[in-house]
Amino acid sequence: MKNPHLVFLRLVVFVVCATITKAGFAQNSADTVFATVSMDAPHTHYYQVEMDFNSNGVQNFEIKMPVWTPGYYWMLNFAKNVTSFSATDENGNPLKFSKTDLNTWQIKSGDANRVKISYDVYAYERSVADPWLDDGRAFIQPTGVFMFSQEQILTPVVLKVNPYKEWSTVTTGLDCLNEKEHIYEAADFDVLYDSPILAGNMEILSFEVDGIPYTISMENPAEFDRETYIGDFKKIVKSATDLMGDIPYSHYSFLIMDQGFGGLEHRNSMAVFSNSNYDVTNSRGYQSWLAFIAHEFFHLYNVKRIRPIELGPFDYCNANLTNMLWVAEGLTVYYEYMVLNRAGLMSQQEVLDAYSETIATFENANGRKHLTARQASYDTWLNFFNWNNHTDNTVISYYDIGNALGMLLDLKIRYETNGEKSLEDAMRTIYNDFHKKQNRGYTDEEFREVCETIAGCSLEEIFHYAEITGPMDYQKYLDYVGVEMNLTPSKTVSFGLTVRKAGEGWQITDIDRNSPAWQIGLSINDQILAINGTEANEALIGSLTHPEKQGEITLKVKRRSGEKEFTIPTFEQEWCDYKMQVKTDINDKQKQLLESWILEK
Repeated sequence: MKNPHLVFLRLVVFVVCATITKAGFAQNSADTVFATVSMDAPHTHYYQVEMDFNSNGVQNFEIKMPVWTPGYYWMLNFAKNVTSFSATDENGNPLKFSKTDLNTWQIKSGDANRVKISYDVYAYERSVADPWLDDGRAFIQPTGVFMFSQEQILTPVVLKVNPYKEWSTVTTGLDCLNEKEHIYEAADFDVLYDSPILAGNMEILSFEVDGIPYTISMENPAEFDRETYIGDFKKIVKSATDLMGDIPYSHYSFLIMDQGFGGLEHRNSMAVFSNSNYDVTNSRGYQSWLAFIAHEFFHLYNVKRIRPIELGPFDYCNANLTNMLWVAEGLTVYYEYMVLNRAGLMSQQEVLDAYSETIATFENANGRKHLTARQASYDTWLNFFNWNNHTDNTVISYYDIGNALGMLLDLKIRYETNGEKSLEDAMRTIYNDFHKKQNRGYTDEEFREVCETIAGCSLEEIFHYAEITGPMDYQKYLDYVGVEMNLTPSKTVSFGLTVRKAGEGWQITDIDRNSPAWQIGLSINDQILAINGTEANEALIGSLTHPEKQGEITLKVKRRSGEKEFTIPTFEQEWCDYKMQVKTDINDKQKQLLESWILEK
């Protein structure tokens, strides 16, 4: 018996071929790749996938599965989730195949005109970079579901989504060919891989800004003020698109899932987990949520179009290394707050507080002594989710340090041009000259050259900061706008330990590098049995992690090699909040530059 899915796929190919020329993206429909994805039993967490390629006379046709998702700098090796792979020719005759490496299938296509493959994909990782399927939702992260031919990476794709029978909604940034049948088109695999799909019984909210339609697809939303929510999303969209002066899409989708981790940007959509942070009555939590949305939205410019040259065209089979994530991610952090400020959703002081917080995060980190902004960018493939005592002591976030460097660049450009130019002009120049005119990213040198051309001066000092672990002269640049930064550290006493509850006891999870605890011999994963001769309890653990005065403490611990006892002293630990505030006595030029930088309201 022939595979009924493949019979149906042929029907889809026939119907869509008649439509494809109307879509205007395919010069030759014979080269188009056709795909279907089904989810008949979502409780099993398996997608059923079929794909149909023109083999172009190739005797050994290779199909690959991506190993990572752009924007998520981590080797995910999606091929590990593939099972039940098979291949046939256009008449349904089986074709032999073999795996030639961990993510490549080589098919003996012979004289076949087309190669059709089918396989299942296990999808049960709760992440914006991985596909997910259960009886509550389908999140199709295309890099983790659909295979590609390296020679046909620029080939158009037509995709049919077969949602679970009990579901009513499918939302994606892909252009729709047939809404009722859930048939979509992508100009090539880069577009397909950049367009996640959310299916289920979502609540759909819609709005328009400047004639462009926007869709918010929300999973299991709690009761909240939808009118305010939509209004704030509209303000964010308007603020960001006005800042850049161009809207490079015809529609945009917000895919919002409930419980999970993180968010990921795409060219005309975003996929995020809300964790119910959209309650408009929780002012602080809601503002953080809006900043998160503004960050992922601004990425449609910075990263997706204004991008380091290494980040596209993508190599889906290897790490794509760049020194410039401090620009791609860090400047996006910088602009998320700018966007909220200009949207009237964040006051001047709230923006300064947000910048102070990100600066304090990396400046107070032990990793500040070990890693530069450029190194943090390049090494993220090693460290992105490799969190342990080593990375806690040696790594900083390129998000945070990039935000600080972006602030300094913006202030310097504004000062040198008497407020006539800003970092925004550099961003718009790169967007227009490299993305729109040349359809490519920028090199490290080109990014600096554009910034210096806009500023009309050398920016050597700031770009040098990206290459060193030493201090930055924040106050020098903040003086341009009459803002003062608190650089006086506060001192506290500490044992340099982080402890967490582990079963019935407590375990050391982190030790500050070069602290007395580090030097005397304590180790992560030591289980604390007693403190000063008394069996460990919650109150004693509190005095260990937050001591009120200087002194020493004796710990009895258990580790793999047996029980041991250590006496450790406290040490003075410094912390600076880098708090920024507008001075009371600023001159007219400072006031003018400040008001053009961050709005007071």
